[in-house]
Amino acid sequence: MVRVRYAPSPTGALHIGGARTALFNFLFARHHGGAFVLRIEDTDQSRQVPESEAKMLAGLKSLGIVWDEGPDIEGAPYGPYRVSERLGRHRELAEALLASGQAYRCFCTPEQLEADREALRQQGLPPRYVGRCRDLSPEESERRRARGDRFVVRLKTPDTGETVVHDLIRGEVAFDNRVFDDFVIMKADFTPVYNFAVAIDDHDMAISHVIRGEEHLSNTPKQIFVYQALHFPLPAFAHLPMILAPDRSKISKRHGATAVEEYQAQGIILRALTNYLLLLGWSSPDGREILDLEDAIQSFTLDRVQRTAAIYDIKKLEWMNHQYMVQLPVEDIVALVQPFLTYPVREAPPLSEVVALCRERATTLVQLADQIRVFYHPPESYEAAGVAKHFGEEAASRLEALAARLAQLEPWDHDHLAALYDALSAELGVKRAALIHPTRLAVTGRTVGPGLFELVALLGREATVERLNTAVQRIRSQALLVE
Repeated sequence: MVRVRYAPSPTGALHIGGARTALFNFLFARHHGGAFVLRIEDTDQSRQVPESEAKMLAGLKSLGIVWDEGPDIEGAPYGPYRVSERLGRHRELAEALLASGQAYRCFCTPEQLEADREALRQQGLPPRYVGRCRDLSPEESERRRARGDRFVVRLKTPDTGETVVHDLIRGEVAFDNRVFDDFVIMKADFTPVYNFAVAIDDHDMAISHVIRGEEHLSNTPKQIFVYQALHFPLPAFAHLPMILAPDRSKISKRHGATAVEEYQAQGIILRALTNYLLLLGWSSPDGREILDLEDAIQSFTLDRVQRTAAIYDIKKLEWMNHQYMVQLPVEDIVALVQPFLTYPVREAPPLSEVVALCRERATTLVQLADQIRVFYHPPESYEAAGVAKHFGEEAASRLEALAARLAQLEPWDHDHLAALYDALSAELGVKRAALIHPTRLAVTGRTVGPGLFELVALLGREATVERLNTAVQRIRSQALLVE
């Protein structure tokens, strides 16, 4: 049975790299009818951030990623699912390795270790542990332990040959064993290091496939050494390509949001973000880019994961978000935009109709909320470029004439509005645009937006005429507020 896991450290927010790893594991498990396990790697207590675990779990769920087993699921068969609650098992196996001679106590002080590393650097060799305590007799090791000397536990590793990682994405990746030293598996407080704990926990939880980021590839040989020392069967490994910025540097804050909650605050629909994460290093068999989770589950296989780095492109994410903005049911968008409406919204015009009109021109929910505002609150200022171009000497008289005609227009709909503008522009001897552009600026404060006649028809007669008359007064009194 396929069993995969996502094992984050609770040291901060859920970032897109971790979210993508979780998503690929989730899809792989669902595609194969297997189990997706969530395990919390809280081995480094000093780096933990309060409430980080809860926020990460909430972030995963908001993306549609749910797990079959984890710390929040009662009665799951392979618990506990926090590494800090599994320390007895790690210590038990460390003691077994000490007893079998495959691991040993290292009593070297930090000063000794640094002196050895410096000596190697002076010889032009890579700094590593030189094995000073490797050949201590069991009697000497026990005597020093009983005396209270501080020690860590190191695993004996091979110093000849090579270790081959059979990677389901990258193929065979060989590592020269001479680059590895006898690495620490238990710290001085007898808590496990990551590479020791993760190998044990993956085995104990019957993980069949370890799917994780490329940055962990260099850890894999060390974990293989642990598996071999404990006589555990190896899982299958798959290392996902890195996510890089457009300039191929490491993605960071300067490239935009990196945490899921930040994207949500910026008005990205989380279903769109999940879809975007899916395409960071994977492509669908039929070339489709818009896929919901059910589509992705049906299509997802590791053989379509690319080996090269995935390039993060905020413009592509915004494009995808726009696709969801216009394709989801209007009622869904109304619900999603509600948290961004930081101003009162009246019953008229109906919010659903406003959303239906405005969403074509919005990339994010923040932009949509900003466009919706003009339907419920008259502009307090006008775009400076628009004022210079459309509120010239004759604008006031034209808008005044227009307001008078609109006050009498029946019925109030798109076609009759268009006909009125045609008739008045002919009477005034101007192009229709000479009326349309000042009208838009007067009623919205902006120079761009939805089609004017659709906008005005929805805004209503009273609000439209009132805003036109207000603009006339401001133009004549030169009391225009520009932004």
